[in-house]
Amino acid sequence: MRRVFRRLALIAVIIALAAATPAAQTASIQADFLKDWTGQKDMLMKIADAMPDAKYSFKATPPQRDFGGHVMHIAQINMMVLKTLNAKAPAPTINEKATSKADVMKAMAETFDYGIAILKEQTDQTMVGAVAGPPWMGPSTRARIFEFLVGHTQDTYGQMVVYLRLNGLVPPASQRP
Repeated sequence: MRRVFRRLALIAVIIALAAATPAAQTASIQADFLKDWTGQKDMLMKIADAMPDAKYSFKATPPQRDFGGHVMHIAQINMMVLKTLNAKAPAPTINEKATSKADVMKAMAETFDYGIAILKEQTDQTMVGAVAGPPWMGPSTRARIFEFLVGHTQDTYGQMVVYLRLNGLVPPASQRP
């Protein structure tokens, strides 16, 4: 009886490993970055929308950027860095002087959409290919460029969280049903 049980257990393990193997073979650098970049857009659009239009000029202290300035800063840095990838996708023309909630959110959304279009052009091989990159990064892989942008938007997101909380608002990612 033990021998039969061990064989059945061994067969179950082999079947489970065989079923898991295709998932591991479909992992992709390009797909991972596309998923993360799309998630970044969603998270940033939600926090940008959470601040009332009238509070887009709010500053935590006088020398700091206002809330709308943070949203526009993301758009500007995304554009500056994404353009170094020499993509086929046409770069959007954003209004870098925008100040209204609707206009800065539109600018930021367009830069994330541009990044999505660039990522859809890529393969795992092109993601690890080198580009000139922005001056402060120098030659970099496309993966490093996107990793930098994800980190930059996370940093700015953290600052935006503080601005919302100083205005008595709970960031969307922190809200519980």
